[in-house]
Amino acid sequence: MCGFSGFFGTGNYDRELTIEKMSELIAHRGPDSDGKFVDEYCALGFRRLSIIDLEGGSQPIHSQDGRYVIVFNGEIYNYREIRKELIENHGRVFQTDSDTEVILQAYQVYGKETASKLRGMFAFVIYDKQNHSLYGARDYFGIKPLYYAVMNDTLIFGSEIKSFLAHPCFKKEINPEAIKMYLVFQYSVLPETLFKGVFKMTPGSYFTYENGKLEQTRFFDPTYETTERTLDETIKAIDDAVLDSVEYHQIADVEVGSFLSAGVDSSYIASTVKPMKTYTVGFGVGGFDETSYAKDLSEILHMKHASKIISAEEFFKVLPQVQYHSDEPHANLSAVPLWFLAELAAKDVKVVLSGEGADELFGGYVTYIPSKEGNAYKKHVPYAIRKGLAKAAGKLPKFKGQAFLTRNVETLENSYIGQAHIMENEEANALLKKPYRSELRYQDVTKPYFDRVKDHDEIRKKMFLDMHLWLPNDILLKADKMTMAHSLELRVPYLDREVWALARSIDTKYDVEGQTTKKAFRKAALSHIPNEWARRKKLGFLVPFRVWLKEDAWYKQVKEYINKDFAGEFFDQKMLNRWLDDHKKGKANNARKIYTVYAFLLWYEQYFILR
Repeated sequence: MCGFSGFFGTGNYDRELTIEKMSELIAHRGPDSDGKFVDEYCALGFRRLSIIDLEGGSQPIHSQDGRYVIVFNGEIYNYREIRKELIENHGRVFQTDSDTEVILQAYQVYGKETASKLRGMFAFVIYDKQNHSLYGARDYFGIKPLYYAVMNDTLIFGSEIKSFLAHPCFKKEINPEAIKMYLVFQYSVLPETLFKGVFKMTPGSYFTYENGKLEQTRFFDPTYETTERTLDETIKAIDDAVLDSVEYHQIADVEVGSFLSAGVDSSYIASTVKPMKTYTVGFGVGGFDETSYAKDLSEILHMKHASKIISAEEFFKVLPQVQYHSDEPHANLSAVPLWFLAELAAKDVKVVLSGEGADELFGGYVTYIPSKEGNAYKKHVPYAIRKGLAKAAGKLPKFKGQAFLTRNVETLENSYIGQAHIMENEEANALLKKPYRSELRYQDVTKPYFDRVKDHDEIRKKMFLDMHLWLPNDILLKADKMTMAHSLELRVPYLDREVWALARSIDTKYDVEGQTTKKAFRKAALSHIPNEWARRKKLGFLVPFRVWLKEDAWYKQVKEYINKDFAGEFFDQKMLNRWLDDHKKGKANNARKIYTVYAFLLWYEQYFILR
């Protein structure tokens, strides 16, 4: 696990010094060593966290004929199989035992098809010194980040946007088109980031850059095709796929630990690995703590365990760092406990396994549970009447059935945006000052994904959308950024191409049944963990921000930020103050809206005022 930065283009500046400064800004991703390559066209910088081939895996790595050079972030779990094929069938000779060289040599044999042959998490760039061109790729699900920008005829790229700040061609500007959608989704959802001109590489894609032209091509385009299986056959297939993936994900030349919560996902992994140590964090506040469950399971499975209770003071103190390391504003509260969890684990190990991805692949979110009453209401009551009833209900004091009327107005395609829905389109525009308002609606963002699964059931539609928006842009972003901020590699066995090959074929009746989510998955986990853990409802990283926001100290701290001069450039401060005061008085629960704005202000301060 590492980090890289680079650029392609000529200019009147010190190229070596520039790539060194860019690499230094992401030194946290790889404190063990660094390296660089520079010629008159291209510069590549690398920071290494040594996991595989501790002695021979330093980067950049050059091909034996000197034509190609690679920088790579991630792990390739089938590199030994590919290496064997390259040696036996293509006569390749290797200089190292690293997975990085396997990618480089594979490219010399397979060309653009290389990315589709890799099993793992990856982002890499290969420079062809002869043709002065680039080839790079990002893994299937977007586990590893890859950003790029083209400015002043120079392509700038890397694992983190912050490295771009050191390049003389990079112009740091806010992207006004992206703020509204951030307020709606709580994360950066568009291909163009909150930095104007900076884009995210699409997961499951490779790119080529030649003669000043960048082209992206999908090598992984997920679709669903149900295979007929009994429930028992499905359970066995899941267990076989998970065990196989977990075995691959343990490949390392260093010790591997595991994150552990109260839920089935991380418990399933930890039980099959039985690592030397597991880690969890909590808040010591009723309803916001899972540490006792994790400790109990560790004792049952005879694993060492470490935990930490996070105080309100610690939580608020690290928020600026969390936003800085996120690269873009990120309002998922669970990123903060993940920061502390990574800090805790990094004291002992360099690699941890975690349970991200199981919900999206096997139907784990409560939002996937179909509402029979809601669907019937939408089917038999015309939209105009539903809309009128919802509008009237919203103006009345709370009454039984009010939530049903307001929630069941729109069709799934017009209302579902994923696991976070912070503001409506109109509300976000009302909060924003005129220069930052946008005609773009969240329906415009979600429509292309719904169109691709229009013939599937409601559960599949939701899972597909979450896999493409929520998973890479929220869940995996915070997983990568919070762990790498502490020089810790996080591996996600559920997000494996072979596990996906199974998940895409499972009938949704085995994903969600009645009020039970991940039905077959939970039953598969029962072979390894106690019933209580396999059946426990999903909790997630619950954070008591809404409770703390009513306390004077934290209320005043947030109030100070929303009233700063630069906050007034973007937001209607009277509206923000009303939200905050209503929350403190208990008139409304505005915690998530307020935190979404607060996170943006902390991010903006870090990147546009302090740096």
